[in-house]
Amino acid sequence: MVTQAVERGSGVTLWRQIAERLSRDLLSGALKPGDRLPTELDLASRYAVNRHTVRRAVAALADQGYLRVEQGRGTFVAEHMLDYVLGRRTRFHANLEAQGREPSGRVFGARVERADAAVARELHLKAGTRVLVIEHVGEADGVPITHATHYFPAERFRGLAELYTQTTSLTAALKALGVPDYTRKVSRLSARLPSEVEARHLGQAAARPVLQAEAVNVDPEGRPIQYSITQFAGDRVQLVVEPDTV
Repeated sequence: MVTQAVERGSGVTLWRQIAERLSRDLLSGALKPGDRLPTELDLASRYAVNRHTVRRAVAALADQGYLRVEQGRGTFVAEHMLDYVLGRRTRFHANLEAQGREPSGRVFGARVERADAAVARELHLKAGTRVLVIEHVGEADGVPITHATHYFPAERFRGLAELYTQTTSLTAALKALGVPDYTRKVSRLSARLPSEVEARHLGQAAARPVLQAEAVNVDPEGRPIQYSITQFAGDRVQLVVEPDTV
């Protein structure tokens, strides 16, 4: 690697000089959205500084939204913010495909438990009724953007977890179990800091906020079939609320 030593004694701090050089690479296209940056050690060698100086420069650019740091994977040039539409028919795959992004995801947890008062109220069930809980991470072009916990009436949706895992599409899985269509009855939006588990699954720092959406979906007869709590990576997604349409 060619050394590009920064100027010492110039009156501009070393970390800021590095941030400016990286910014020029971003503006010139030398670094493109989705590109992985060299490691801290490589950058420290390139600029003949210590890793702490590099870390501060990278953190400054991440705070400005130019870079994103994924825990365990590295630092990447931030992609364009994804518009995630919340409307009467909110569909993960359709949302991403409409913007030319490749949807994918994985179920990382599935279990049956007794509904507490909050879950029972949203699904119009009695407290203590058995509900299926599915935990899922959604990705756009292989980058995690959502961490979701979904609740379903367990007796009605036997085998849903397996179908969801196989198809990676909740719409397809529900259709196979006799729900040809569903619509969103309510959405509640908020923002907060993620838990350690949420941050790990989203590949982001725990100090960066997530957007949270609580949602209830109903079948064509108006019966609640799904209650979801979804965290969106706040620096990769912006939520767009559309007026209700038929």
